[in-house]
Amino acid sequence: MKILMATMGLDIGGAETHIVELAKELKQEGHDVAIVSNGGVYVAEIAAAGIRHYEAPLHQRSLKEMTAARRVLRRVIGQEAPDVVHAHARIPAFLCGGICKRKNIPFVTTAHWVFDTSGVLRYLTNWGERTVAVSEDIKDYLIREYNTPAEHITVTINGIDTEKFSPALTGEGVAAEFGLDRSKPVLSYVSRMDEDRALVAGQLIDIAPELDRAVPGIQLLIAGGGNVFDKLNARAAEVNRRLGRRCVTMTGPRTDINEIVAAGDIFVGVSRAALEAMAAEKPVIVAGNEGYHGLFTPDKLAEAQAGNFCCRGLPMPAPQTLLADVTSAFRLPQGERERLGAYGRQVIFDYYSVRRMAADCLSVYDQVRRRKYQVVMSGYYGFGNAGDDAILDSIQQAIRAASDEVAVTVLSNDPEQTSRQYGLNAIPRFRMLRVFSALRKGDVLLSGGGSLLQDTTSTRSLLYYLSVIRCAQLLRRPVMLYANGIGPVRRPANRRRVRRVVERAALVTLRDHASAMELKQMGITRPVQVTADPVFHLEPAGAEKSARLCAGAGLPPDRPFVAVSVRDWDNVGDFYRQLAQLCDHLRRAHGLEVLFLLMQPERDREATGLVRGLMEEPSHVLDVPTTPRELMGVLGRAKLCLAMRLHTLIFAARMAVPAMGLVYDPKVASYLEELDLPAAGDVESFDGREAIRRADELMANYDTVLARLGEKSAQLARAAGENERLLLELLEGIGK
Repeated sequence: MKILMATMGLDIGGAETHIVELAKELKQEGHDVAIVSNGGVYVAEIAAAGIRHYEAPLHQRSLKEMTAARRVLRRVIGQEAPDVVHAHARIPAFLCGGICKRKNIPFVTTAHWVFDTSGVLRYLTNWGERTVAVSEDIKDYLIREYNTPAEHITVTINGIDTEKFSPALTGEGVAAEFGLDRSKPVLSYVSRMDEDRALVAGQLIDIAPELDRAVPGIQLLIAGGGNVFDKLNARAAEVNRRLGRRCVTMTGPRTDINEIVAAGDIFVGVSRAALEAMAAEKPVIVAGNEGYHGLFTPDKLAEAQAGNFCCRGLPMPAPQTLLADVTSAFRLPQGERERLGAYGRQVIFDYYSVRRMAADCLSVYDQVRRRKYQVVMSGYYGFGNAGDDAILDSIQQAIRAASDEVAVTVLSNDPEQTSRQYGLNAIPRFRMLRVFSALRKGDVLLSGGGSLLQDTTSTRSLLYYLSVIRCAQLLRRPVMLYANGIGPVRRPANRRRVRRVVERAALVTLRDHASAMELKQMGITRPVQVTADPVFHLEPAGAEKSARLCAGAGLPPDRPFVAVSVRDWDNVGDFYRQLAQLCDHLRRAHGLEVLFLLMQPERDREATGLVRGLMEEPSHVLDVPTTPRELMGVLGRAKLCLAMRLHTLIFAARMAVPAMGLVYDPKVASYLEELDLPAAGDVESFDGREAIRRADELMANYDTVLARLGEKSAQLARAAGENERLLLELLEGIGK
């Protein structure tokens, strides 16, 4: 990609270093990167990496300077013709946003800190089509202060170059330059020497005489420049005069921060500077203008990460606390200091690699990249139902595999979760103005998959999906019913509504022949194509992850098991007790451990607990957050599946695991017929003895059933691929 970044300047600072490291990593990965800023000490470094720099007065909010900066930005954006513009501060974002909107260039921003939102300043901010936040608390701030949609915010990390910041560096050059005595202890500190950043630098200077008494011969190496540097430098000079030696060294602005860090034994600082010191295996006291965290130890990781190592919300630094912690850190045994340093570097490897930071940004760029086609997906998404989430995952996966020129927007009940889990643009399904806007901008509406057109659940649910379809049709957008399961639709008025909508659809694919029959009985004569459920294209989680989930649920290793899925349902009489007896029988007669799966935990947990409580034999339940792929992987390890939920049966069929269905809805019965699998019985008239007989029959003919199911699963996987082929034909036909 061709990426243009805009920021205030490239002098010393955590945000500036973040931008430089991000730009260098993107360049190294093969992307073409340019930066616009007011310049600074890092310009030479990015130029050496092959990154172009343009100078513009982006550091001032005066009307004159902003007007001049805007002229430069317009010229540079026109000259560079970037695929995406990425702004990193308030003024650059405000100026770039308007230009990008007029030129229809994808535009994203990164929020590195919080801003004053009083008065007119709130309106000087443009957070772009997507926003990257460097911590969860900044994400919360964006949502709270600017009403930024949560699903439009990606939380990244301050990626650290672990080769540049390495314990292999000695810092000898810096030590020689400033006359440091390497036989005496050295404390290093890095930050901008600005009024709002240098509180701790001032406190270190003030407590230097006491530190000299507590840690004899200590040397303070303080790096950074800014608007209070001269004042602090004068205070340092006075401390040195009083002590009769050079205790405090003020380096001014530096670009060799890795050497500054390497020259010290203990580091004090916050945010990116603290993380860089951790990468260099230095014990770190985390302290800054926004709070005080103290010596970083393993028990403080979660709290430190919550504020991106900036100490937001923690008590403010106090000179005596800082004195006590610095003294204690230097008095730690050498082995303990080495263990703390090694732990800090491992934290960087685990959570703060520069490669991951670049990957986060590339993911955001991919979300806003202009694609040839825009598709809107309507379905039962964002409700925590593993079956429908699997449909979404499999459809988006198949679309991406078929073409990189199709952008997908999902109508979701939980847009933030959908966006986070699948990397898709998602909007609230009940915010009708936003739904209308998405349909107006889109090329095609995909309705499905799943059983959307039915009134068993409620007429209200049916009317919602029909309304979305009608809205698209009124906007003259083609509608594809995508691998739908149709019906049952019982009410005559609802059947008429479905018939009108389906007849006007541009393309109809169905997941089973029973759905085709249902449409025919409604009087629909238009052509339809029976394909297969999209889930037959979904790849399961790996064997190692599946094994860990099974072990976590308490399943004995290497023991065969039956996977059971049950949900809440009315009018089932004695069903749960008889199902418990069937589960007991499978364990006693066939040696199968019983593992309950929760496909939609809030709907399945109570019914599952009821059945388990009625069983005489022991059982297990997988009740931890799991993705559809993980559930599918677990099912693939089962010998048998006993399922009430349709997509548990489909998961089992996808993994070629013989199954029996617990029929609560005609869609379950029709799909069992499609798969040539037996039903254990209808839940509203369940006969436990007959269910046991059918289970015994299946187990007696297990190899035959398994071979037949394997062939059927492969056939359905091939048929599922037709959905994407037909969609691409529809999209390509739009442009003709």
